[in-house]
Order: sequence, then C-alpha cells, then structure tokens
Amino acid sequence: MIRSTWDEWFIEEVENAVIDGLSIWYLGATGFIIRTATTTMYIDPYFGIGEHRSDAVRICPIPMDPSDATLCDAILITHEHVDHMHPPSYIPLGESLDATIHAPETCFINPDYDGPLRIPPPQRSTVKPGDTFEVGDLTVYVFAANDTDAVEPVSFVIEHASGTFYHGGDTKYTDQFIAIGERFDITLAASAFGTVGPFTPPDEVRVKPTRWYMDGNEMIKAAVALGVERLVPTHYNLWKGFETDPKVLHDHAVSFRYPNVIEMVRVGDRLDIKQPGIVPPEWAE
Repeated sequence: MIRSTWDEWFIEEVENAVIDGLSIWYLGATGFIIRTATTTMYIDPYFGIGEHRSDAVRICPIPMDPSDATLCDAILITHEHVDHMHPPSYIPLGESLDATIHAPETCFINPDYDGPLRIPPPQRSTVKPGDTFEVGDLTVYVFAANDTDAVEPVSFVIEHASGTFYHGGDTKYTDQFIAIGERFDITLAASAFGTVGPFTPPDEVRVKPTRWYMDGNEMIKAAVALGVERLVPTHYNLWKGFETDPKVLHDHAVSFRYPNVIEMVRVGDRLDIKQPGIVPPEWAE
C-alpha cells in the first residue's frame, strides 16, 4: 500500500496547474510527471519505501498516492529494477485511468518485483531502441541506455513544440550521447547522479561498495555530449548511503560550454521547459 507523505494536495496542485508548453514535476528517484495542456505522462513512478531490499532505505518524501490521480495518458518505464518498475506505484494509474505502460520486454516478463504486475495485455506496449511513438501532443523516441546492472535499459527523448526533454533512467556515460545531441536540440536532461554506497549482493552477507549512477565527471561529460542547456541531477536523494550533494557539479560545469544551468530539484519541484528556474510546490490550505 502506498502512503503519501503529503496527502492529496500535491497531485491536486499538479493536475490543476495552468500549463503553457511542457511542464515537469519531480517525484523522487528518476520519477517525473510530464504535462502539457492536453497530455499527462508519468516516467518511472516509484512511491515505495525500499521494502524490496534490507539495505535500501528511502530518505525522500512520497509526494502522492497514485490512486488519487485523475489524469494519466501513458507511463514510461526505463528498466526492470523495482524503483523504476514498481506495480503498486503504477497499477492505480493503469487500472483506473486506462493508461498504456511503455517498457522494455524484461519489465513485463522478468521484473525485479515479485508480486503481480496486473497489466492487461492491451495496456502493455513493449519498447526497444529505435522506436518512436506518439502520446497526445508528445513524441517519444527510445534509445539504449548504458546501465550494466539492468537487462535491457532504455532512455527516452520526449519532444514537444515548446522544447525537448531527455530522460536517461539510470544510464552511465555512453558515446551515444553525442549522436543524440547531434540529432536533437535538447532543452532539459535528467540524469541519475550518485556516489559509492553500501550494497549487499543476493545470497551474501558482506557489504560490497557499489556505484549505481554517474559521478560528477560523467554527469558533466554527458551534458557536454548531449549539448544540453539545463541539467537535472536525479536519484541522489532517494537511498540512504547513496546520497550526495549536486552542488558539487557547479564548479566543474563552469569550465565547459554545457550545461548552462544545473537545476537542483527536490521532490515536488516543477520545471517549465520554456524557461530555467525551479517552481517549488505550494502547501494547500
């Protein structure tokens, strides 16, 4: 069961917002809500607490219960790990709102989550690198991702008339960023940023120091390759022991042409594709 830290006020704020162009709300981990005036899409929604692993402790708020949502046209999933492919987080969106789930095949046949997926076949859309599809007034392009811990991870380029958003999932640096940057004029890119943290492999008792996400050097190298104006670090605020400070990216970034802006989002923050700057959430009365 999902227990929202913020009751219903956050999702009500999102769904009642006036949208001009493309707006994005950060949900924690690599999760986002993307909205235009006519379309609502979720990416990697994860509202769990880390119950899938004894050394995974969530440290950021759970901003909403997905059963409170009334708008959702599609859900994009980058890979099969439970903090990305999490049925309790997406089932209410799919069952009540008839949203299609677009995900790699492994997410449907061998996800990390042990419980039922509860996705009717008509709502399953298997994606692979090279695919392109439309969701309302958004065009989604699918690319491979360099996440060696996942089976067939993907990343997404989401194009709108007002700007273009790149979502890398948990990808580390790859030279494919150069080709993506040459093909698209990317306004805003979200990349997983973290540090080495404690991880106990299955069937082992000893902690193994592990780095799941990009470090600071890779983050800036990725932004340069993508030619992205605005960089959004993600995932740094989800797990105890893997957290880090995204402000350390600033000193390194000033030596390069890209990114021009680093948006240090917290859970609940809104980003508008038309202009830089974070719009914080407002507490409902």
